[in-house]
Amino acid sequence: MSKSMARVRRALEEAGITPDIRETDGARTAQEAADAVGCTLDQIAKSIIFQGHDSGQCLLFLTAGGNQVDAAKAGTLAGETLDRADAAAVRAQTGFAIGGVSPVGHLNPIRAWADPRLLEFDIIWAAAGTPRHVFPLHSADLARLSGAQVADFTA
Repeated sequence: MSKSMARVRRALEEAGITPDIRETDGARTAQEAADAVGCTLDQIAKSIIFQGHDSGQCLLFLTAGGNQVDAAKAGTLAGETLDRADAAAVRAQTGFAIGGVSPVGHLNPIRAWADPRLLEFDIIWAAAGTPRHVFPLHSADLARLSGAQVADFTA
């Protein structure tokens, strides 16, 4: 088990959740991940990392698989213009590679927001620390575990 996945497993266990981490056979898109676990596209919680243009601070936006982050809306929430974070910034902040960023188990605390669409489902699926692994989570637990504020930031 990778160190990244182990951090996710540990974070879930510490939150009182029994981890059910599943391999997706290399799913590269939210739709492929949804197909691999048998859920709808919007039940996949995508972790999108932006970086504050002036502050350089990384910010996490958890969005439903079929939604796109509107950078202007997200920037309003963050209080500054946002740029897409590069792979090195994502890894340094979260400890995860792009494509495997989990909502839990980050190396460093991160400000986060969650798409209200995710809360419309009982169960959602999120990356488990690698681009090939996901885990199910009750959507009601998402904000509590990730520290995310629920807000509208999608296009």
